Amino acid sequence: MRARDKAAVSALRATLAALDNAEAMPLDESALRGVALEQSPVGVGVTEAARCELTEDDVTAIVRAEATERLELADQLTAPAHADRVAQLRAEAAVLLRFLNGTSTT
Repeated sequence: MRARDKAAVSALRATLAALDNAEAMPLDESALRGVALEQSPVGVGVTEAARCELTEDDVTAIVRAEATERLELADQLTAPAHADRVAQLRAEAAVLLRFLNGTSTT
């Protein structure tokens, strides 16, 4: 990361966003409807949303899915004009797969 590895930064940011999205709790139908202003909750922490706890298996599955998505997209881009994008996608997938295999670079 200190070498400003763009592929690693891009892959890790996207994967962290995917993990963050996976932790989000689904909203029920009643929560989507507005309430009267005078009934609105007020105070510290009222805007905090509940989060799910992801297991290690959940995290592994999400990281693996992110790597697989990049490899599949790289396989679909066959035109020579996309060579740079294919190389970037494969580099990002390699970063994620290194984390899955337990050999990350510092």
